[in-house]
Amino acid sequence: MNTAFNPGHQRLAFIHGAWHKNIVLQSLEGFYDQLQQLGYDSANVDVVEVAGAYEIPLQAKLLAKSGRYAAIACSGLVVDGGIYRHEFVAQAVISGMMQVQLETEVPVLTAVLTPHNFHEHDEHNNYFVRHFLTKGRELANAADSAMRATAAAKALA
Repeated sequence: MNTAFNPGHQRLAFIHGAWHKNIVLQSLEGFYDQLQQLGYDSANVDVVEVAGAYEIPLQAKLLAKSGRYAAIACSGLVVDGGIYRHEFVAQAVISGMMQVQLETEVPVLTAVLTPHNFHEHDEHNNYFVRHFLTKGRELANAADSAMRATAAAKALA
């Protein structure tokens, strides 16, 4: 039996918030690009949109419990100026994602960012478009590393 890790056969989920979609979806582009460079098949990535970052942990848990995914990548932008203070939302989202991976043993990776002083003007929008592209690539690398480590740990169990 061949137990070698095969990137081309791994199924992943990518959850993203709809708020600031023009920025957040740049992480998906970077994620796809880097996954392909690592030997993954982008056709094996299911993309799920949720209303905002606050809704990510529930979807991550539902997807992880399905047993279909080797890893779940999450992307969102939590900014000041909403109904809730962004620190509260960010803490809830990050804690929720950590809880999901601890309960399900499916890696849940994050590119949910919480910038200080985000303003909706060209300079910030352009910066974060570029930054999320980079974060998407980093997210793919983290997913690859986490899936390999999880597969190795499960093989030893």
